[in-house]
Amino acid sequence: MVKLKTIYVCTQCGADSPKWIGKCPNCGEWNTYVEEIVAKEVSPKHAIPGIIDKEKTRPVLLRDITTTEESRIDMRDSELNRVLGGGLVKGTLVLIGGDPGIGKSTLVLQSVLKLKGLKTLYVSGEESERQLKLRANRLKHENPECYILSETNLEHIFVQARNIQPDLMIVDSVQTIYTELLESSPGSVSQVRECSAAILKYAKESGVSVLLIGHINKEGSIAGPKVLEHIVDTVLQFEGDRHYMYRILRSIKNRFGSTSELGIYEMRQDGLREVSNPSELLLTQNHEGLSGMAIAAAIEGVRPFLIETQSLVSSAVFPTPQRSATGFDLRRINMLLAVLEKRAGFKLIQKDIFFNIAGGLRVSDPGIDLAVICAILSSGLDIGIEQGVCLTGEVGLSGEIRPVNRIEQRILEAEKLGFKCILIPHNNLKGFDSSKCKIRIVQVRKVEEAFKQLFS
Repeated sequence: MVKLKTIYVCTQCGADSPKWIGKCPNCGEWNTYVEEIVAKEVSPKHAIPGIIDKEKTRPVLLRDITTTEESRIDMRDSELNRVLGGGLVKGTLVLIGGDPGIGKSTLVLQSVLKLKGLKTLYVSGEESERQLKLRANRLKHENPECYILSETNLEHIFVQARNIQPDLMIVDSVQTIYTELLESSPGSVSQVRECSAAILKYAKESGVSVLLIGHINKEGSIAGPKVLEHIVDTVLQFEGDRHYMYRILRSIKNRFGSTSELGIYEMRQDGLREVSNPSELLLTQNHEGLSGMAIAAAIEGVRPFLIETQSLVSSAVFPTPQRSATGFDLRRINMLLAVLEKRAGFKLIQKDIFFNIAGGLRVSDPGIDLAVICAILSSGLDIGIEQGVCLTGEVGLSGEIRPVNRIEQRILEAEKLGFKCILIPHNNLKGFDSSKCKIRIVQVRKVEEAFKQLFS
């Protein structure tokens, strides 16, 4: 019988120790060591390395390396293709993470069912074949060459993959897969590390593209060792509020494309619908006469869209006023409130302030600062901003409106949606011919100038 022993493994960097320690000496994180059971006798496959082909490991001059354009698989999904950089590169390993119930499995299964003529193998360690069939019926798509396998043993998965020889393989999820070479339970650091490394080797040697679906922990990062995100070729984050219909697919890492792209979906009963023009859906159709609302021209990645910022300012009930923000950084809200009080002279210290970005989105673009403070001031004065006006600009600590990037795309997006006027930072139009634009462009230097344009 194989003797067992326990070691402690860091969940962040994968370093191991014979005993528990508070701070990892490798990565410097605290309280990241967890206990795992491992076999004392190591498998011969891991203990004795095989014969190394010296021809393959010989160094090659950079000028002697020939390159060809990567062959990509069209996923039949414009949003997913955009985030991947034009399609899924053959022989790559892609990791998709997100909150539970956000729609990761639905997104992948929906894309797989659209790939007619492409042999796919869907490995599910969480759902049975019958559950996947019910989901496929709800999605109303059908792929005659889609194989379903409900299995968690890695060795058995590779046997079936060699028999079927698919063009694309999906593993849902990597935290449920285990290998018999280790004694630890599925989902542990060592199991996730070994299984993902074996799947990566299979993808590179066979040329089969593999999509891994991963769980996330309570901190919001992908569960398992950090090395999991390092070894894969692409890391995608699927996020959104489950109480709203919109989902955002972001690219955190991409070796074959840009990390600035993002895709937007709308969750429906029959699956996820691609949102090609999110600005029209994120804006309330009629908000004339309502105070506390401002339209911001934002940029997420390289994609412009207009969002509706909402604010409510009321008298404080408790001695300490409340500050609440949904979809935006609360610390930046407090900074903008300090700018309003110090530089513009508006007293909001005894006011409760609630801020929200409509649609359940979370935006980190500093270019919506001007819209945020104008929405707060509009609610505080109870004066609505004129319909057809949008704003963009970053607010500095001295009250100046700082230039933002991709100003041309923001202006053209506002013009396309029929806006009549846009407030932008001063001297932000270098190299852009605004004479052909039908929208009126107003340049402002400080927040006081913006307030005069909107509320005078």
